[in-house]
Amino acid sequence: MILSILLAGAEPDPDAVAKAIATMTVAEKAAQLQSTAPADAEAGLPAYDWWNEGLHGLARNGYATVFPQAIGLAATWDTALMQRVGDVVATEARGKFNARPIGADRRIYEGLTIWSPNINIFRDPRWGRGQETYGEDPYLTGHLGVAFIQGLQGPDPAHPKVIATPKHLAVHSGPEAGRDGFDVDPSPQDLESTYLPAFRLAVTEGKARSVMCAYNSIHGVPVCALPSLMIDRLRGDWGFTGLTVSDCDAVANIHLFHHYRLDGAAAAAAALKGGNDLNCGSAYAALPQAVQRGLVTEAEIDTALARALSARVALGTLFGADSPWNRIAPDAVGTPANRAVALEAARKAIVLLKNDGGRLPLARGSRIAVIGADADDLNVLEANYHGTAKDPVTPLEGIRRQFGAANVRYAQGSILADGAPVVVPETAFVADGKPGLKAEYFATATVTGAPAAVRQDRRIDFNYTRAAPVPEVDAKGFAVRWTGELVPPGPGRYTLAIDIPACWKDCTAHDAVRLWIDGKPLHQGPLGKARVEVPLASDGRRHSFRLELDHHGEDEGLRLLWLPPAEPLLEQAVAAARASDVVVAVLGLSPDLEGEALQVTVPGFVGGDRTDIALPLAQQRLLQALRDTGKPVVLVVTSGSAVAVDPAMADAVLAAWYPGEAGGTALAETLAGANNPSGRLPVTFYKSVSDLPAFVDYGMKERTYRFFTGTPLWGFGHGLSYTSFAYGGLTAKGAATGAPVEVRVTVRNSGARAGEEVVQAYLVPPAAKGGSLTSPVLQRQLVGFQRVTLAPGKAQKLMFALDPRSISVVARDGTRRVLPGAYRLWVGGGQPGDGPGQWVDFTLGGEAHELPK
Repeated sequence: MILSILLAGAEPDPDAVAKAIATMTVAEKAAQLQSTAPADAEAGLPAYDWWNEGLHGLARNGYATVFPQAIGLAATWDTALMQRVGDVVATEARGKFNARPIGADRRIYEGLTIWSPNINIFRDPRWGRGQETYGEDPYLTGHLGVAFIQGLQGPDPAHPKVIATPKHLAVHSGPEAGRDGFDVDPSPQDLESTYLPAFRLAVTEGKARSVMCAYNSIHGVPVCALPSLMIDRLRGDWGFTGLTVSDCDAVANIHLFHHYRLDGAAAAAAALKGGNDLNCGSAYAALPQAVQRGLVTEAEIDTALARALSARVALGTLFGADSPWNRIAPDAVGTPANRAVALEAARKAIVLLKNDGGRLPLARGSRIAVIGADADDLNVLEANYHGTAKDPVTPLEGIRRQFGAANVRYAQGSILADGAPVVVPETAFVADGKPGLKAEYFATATVTGAPAAVRQDRRIDFNYTRAAPVPEVDAKGFAVRWTGELVPPGPGRYTLAIDIPACWKDCTAHDAVRLWIDGKPLHQGPLGKARVEVPLASDGRRHSFRLELDHHGEDEGLRLLWLPPAEPLLEQAVAAARASDVVVAVLGLSPDLEGEALQVTVPGFVGGDRTDIALPLAQQRLLQALRDTGKPVVLVVTSGSAVAVDPAMADAVLAAWYPGEAGGTALAETLAGANNPSGRLPVTFYKSVSDLPAFVDYGMKERTYRFFTGTPLWGFGHGLSYTSFAYGGLTAKGAATGAPVEVRVTVRNSGARAGEEVVQAYLVPPAAKGGSLTSPVLQRQLVGFQRVTLAPGKAQKLMFALDPRSISVVARDGTRRVLPGAYRLWVGGGQPGDGPGQWVDFTLGGEAHELPK
């Protein structure tokens, strides 16, 4: 039996995959090509769930290092860092995998096939899932994606550490509503120029061993059944030899939403024949019927299955195959070294957008008013597709540690958007004379007997995804009781909302929650996936409070939210501001408002996407009130996308994104000057939604910095520093159109502080001078970037080698060429006109040089 070979540790049989396939029926083969693959003893296969996530840290499987959300990682513009982040994700995946025997069954989020990164182009800031991407530029996205993939898969092609899966091929970026059956009609030019380059790089340079196809169709054909893309382009033009996988339920969507086929068997056959090997979901259960009807052959199924099983062999998990990564210890998760990488990433992700009069860094001993719901919300740190952060530091906590708790006043100030509840803050609770609640943790399934641990919890805002909140209890079952007093900021009508984050597996049983206010039971029983809202009319007095949780399943935590009356919150914020030297307003969005297919409809937001890119009105009112106090205002914007704010409302503005477990520490260090900000925007910050074309329009005209002809609020690549830089000696040597262009430049730190500069190279090719109504006019394109660290007064010479593909342009028919003629190149700390830099002209001779697809 093949399984006995695995357990004995013998040398693997090179024909083991073929022999295993030969033992299976068509139904058994189909079962192995679904994301939750059952054990097959005769074939020697333990159960394996192909679905695992590692977007910005290993996700949904207990404690793991949580990095800034992908858009924040993109703001670092640091490929070396991205590779190290990917390596940490892979190491932690292996550590968890190796905690059990190689032949053990694996459930969802326990495997070594990581469905990351998301390298779709963030073409429109309204897309809620744009936070998962590396921004709007194909060159930046592609090179960051390559680095992350190389970090995940490791240095040895024969023994991948894990298997990376760049997604979603291709042309996928919202809207979330209707995504299951959405048809995209990109021009050949936009397809080649914008939507495919990052995927090409991921395959040809990153050597990704897996690729995921998207929900949408292109010109009427669902992508997961589109052979011209999934076979001809991916495997033919790009030389991909790995495993393809559908987005979840995308195969079923072929008949249910696209109506491209009439039933499940025909849809499964179309996907398999169209180039999709593995089905996330269960639609491939219809493959046996498809074989019977002559829609697909068993040999075609065998080809897909061979790719799938070969991937598991390469990982060293089947048929006696070994891997050097099988010896990574389970304690490799959440190590100090890994946490240090998360802190470095959070520091480098922060973008200083504005700093009038050198308002930042703040003086030592400053009395600080920290204002905003996002200043103390775990969800804002972790974003989506995340693990459980072991010791997360919110902005409020980080600022208290950096500046001293006695120097910090906190007020929530407002909700994020009208009608959207936020976490009940610590200021609304008191127990034993301290902010927060008394928390008793029980090692039993219900609140009975003596607690195993007792502590003070500042708020009820916890991620329990396969994780125990205290060492004394088991992650698989425990209970908690919180007691104290609820202290409303004033009289009025309140709504409390008990929220359990979505369960992703084994959701048949849900945690039970019980809530009492003033001794009166207001809720008792399981929650399920829906929030339970409890009205509370208060005269402003204190109310006795008790909340109990029985945690025994896969529900992923517990949060207590509220919708309070606006005026009392605003009054608290203004009072805190007036009693302080400076206001740090942590405002913006949250993963409750923007994200994947959310059930939210409030002003400015629908279904996870945005209908407006401005700071929501509730926060605009708060910011105006803070500004009216006359105190200096530092605005920190936390979000997964561009937020249009009025720069006049703050003395300094920082973009902090969703910054991961160390976000609060990194922000506080930046405010204090211990970290010199060096992030750069990976997206354009537009002034208004009126600057944008229709959300459903996938044409690139007037989109992103490359084709937008208006004036942005802040441009792609923008970012300031506490020091200054100067450029000199720029040269560019080009000859023929088919040869690289060598660029040299000297960068000097002309300021008084050490700092990091992100040196950016933008090319204006001859084709950018033309255009038509049916073709977007290319303004400029990023062709290179490097990070450089310089002490005050020090200089460094840098070299860029611009390859023909990076300097090429795409014609309306989709062909890519390097054109002869006069070029202009800008090298600086941002786009032309944004900060210091230099122009240089060069000419390429010869004939137009066409490049392969």
